[in-house]
Amino acid sequence: ELGQTLERMGQTLRDQLPATGSGGRGWVPPGTHPDPRPPDEADVVVVGGGVLGWSVAYWLKVLEGRWWQHGMRVLVVERDPMYSRASTVLSMGGIRQQFSLRENIQMSRFSARFLRDINVCGVYGHGGEFGESSPTHRCPPVSFQEHLGVPNEPPIDIQFQPSGYLFLASPQSAAMLEATVQIQREEGAQVTLLSPTQLKAKFPWINTEDVAVASYGLEDEGWFDPWTLLNAFRRKAISLGVQSCSGEVRGEGWGTRDPPSVPPQIHMPDSLEYQPVACAIVVNAAGAWAGKLLEADGLPRGLCRPPLPIQPRKRYVFSWHCPDGPGLSCPFFIDTSRVYFRRDGFAGNYLGGLSPSEVSPRGPLRSSPPLSFTRHPEFLPSQEEEPDPSDLSVDHSYFQEQIWPRLARRVPAFESLRVRGSWAGYYDYNTFDQNGVLGPHPRLENMFIAAGFSGHGLQHSPAAGRAVAELLLKGRYETLDLRRLGWERLLLGRPLEESGVV
Repeated sequence: ELGQTLERMGQTLRDQLPATGSGGRGWVPPGTHPDPRPPDEADVVVVGGGVLGWSVAYWLKVLEGRWWQHGMRVLVVERDPMYSRASTVLSMGGIRQQFSLRENIQMSRFSARFLRDINVCGVYGHGGEFGESSPTHRCPPVSFQEHLGVPNEPPIDIQFQPSGYLFLASPQSAAMLEATVQIQREEGAQVTLLSPTQLKAKFPWINTEDVAVASYGLEDEGWFDPWTLLNAFRRKAISLGVQSCSGEVRGEGWGTRDPPSVPPQIHMPDSLEYQPVACAIVVNAAGAWAGKLLEADGLPRGLCRPPLPIQPRKRYVFSWHCPDGPGLSCPFFIDTSRVYFRRDGFAGNYLGGLSPSEVSPRGPLRSSPPLSFTRHPEFLPSQEEEPDPSDLSVDHSYFQEQIWPRLARRVPAFESLRVRGSWAGYYDYNTFDQNGVLGPHPRLENMFIAAGFSGHGLQHSPAAGRAVAELLLKGRYETLDLRRLGWERLLLGRPLEESGVV
């Protein structure tokens, strides 16, 4: 285990080093930024170099051979090139089929198939499960079957752990959980229901008091390494011709044309210099800052209605050790009290946290509570549960006061755990209904949105990236029908309720 950990650390450090230039020069003098200046023109500018942004860029190049007669110029802009505050690499890396919204289930199933064959590469002109290739393509990658393998590079190991998700439900929410599992099964997900007796027999370390039923994923659920997937998307996209640069896109002058459009200006890091980039399309994949990107000074107020309801929300992840805790059969566990954890390796180490309520210090985020089956009346939400998102500092008392009592109550072995470390990351939190927003902006004619997944953007990135690429290239969804995730529900005030919120 120590050898594998050191190998992963070494690979992470190698991935973060600047790419070697011509002549084998890998060292960059201090004060010189390793990334090139942005180009003067591009066809598509993707704002945000997280896993979703790079997925959009990758799929644009993969699919351009079918629907684009000439090579598309795609630029990805990331303001944090070291990813020190990126939601992707600070997440717990889970993937699950257990959602209540059909679109979320479908995206999970698509992504699971994609990740299963992540290393396949080199298929030329081969039509796959999701459509035939175009005879007019000009780039080798043309089908779903190609994935992220790059010729002459080592295979990708996302370190997938197929341990499944386990959701517990109290008597008050048992019927809702059972109905949700029925939807999941209709979509082809392999999920089973467990009675308290069956739950105790399979996982004897669980205290089943006040548990009425549990759902357990049997296939395509577990967790993987988020950084590896992000870097795999990035390397593959660059190998297909995608350009990238470091900088911050700001909205000065947005909406000043008729019809209103977005001319992005990329401000260089640690500099007053900026570069305008003429482009046809801007994809807002800025994650937790996607909403703020549309709050630019000088943007006509009419173009800001309705506002994009995406805010950064801080989530703590704690690491602890418990030698007598759950063993190799430990799933990704979600309790009725909103506490969750998973195994981290094989030596009694665990990662976990707590999902705060949907109530913030600024008051309710929506008129009605979410239909979450992970609630428990004993642990009522309070306004103080939502951490301050102004920085990524960790409140260590949060574990002692909020998380540990819930953990020890459900898993008695955790009464003697020892905290090892902690960190914080951001959710791109959609305060409207906690589901992603995909599709064109209703008033900025050349802007598309791909953000607001509220914690499940990593696992849905392969599917969501392809969906946005299809919408840009073809004008409609070809693989998955995700029209309900568009802006119309924001305009009409009709949230899509998702009961499986973690």
